[in-house]
Amino acid sequence: MIILLLGGARSGKSALAEKVASRCRPPVVYVAPAVVGDDAGFQERVRLHRERRPAAWGTAEPGAHLVEYLRFADPGTQLIDSLGSWVAASEDFAVDAEGLCEALGSYDGDVVIVSEEVGLGVHPSSEVGGRFRDALGVLNQTVAELADEVRLVVAGRTLRLTEPDWPDAPDAPDAPDAPDGHSRGA
Repeated sequence: MIILLLGGARSGKSALAEKVASRCRPPVVYVAPAVVGDDAGFQERVRLHRERRPAAWGTAEPGAHLVEYLRFADPGTQLIDSLGSWVAASEDFAVDAEGLCEALGSYDGDVVIVSEEVGLGVHPSSEVGGRFRDALGVLNQTVAELADEVRLVVAGRTLRLTEPDWPDAPDAPDAPDAPDGHSRGA
């Protein structure tokens, strides 16, 4: 089973992912593609994440090489935290979404994936921020298409996200006309 948990900063998505993974097939490996670097605040967050994980869980830190790691990962459960850190670790934010989906689809076990929902925030103030938002937004959509379950995490609570079937529904009502008389339909 592939479970995608999307959410903003401090939404509770990582803690929820850990709870979900603890109920999945052992062994569990916490996959951290982030490159920690010299950021003291980020180092502290990583330390806290490590402390709250069960001692029996393994850890993998593939950095930008997430796809290659998953292709050879042992059966069990992989908890990937997070796709945003994978994008950030990749040169020019270029990631192999197709390769990731192939690796996820062929993995012998469960995968719990954490990713940042970046489309709900303010418009990025820099060109680099805009490129990151766009790259991660496209990646999130691609992985969501493959996932068995997709949830949005907000304030530690979740909303199940479903496929957008309404535009293709044969019995969907036509879009109402705009005030100027022009149809809003396709």
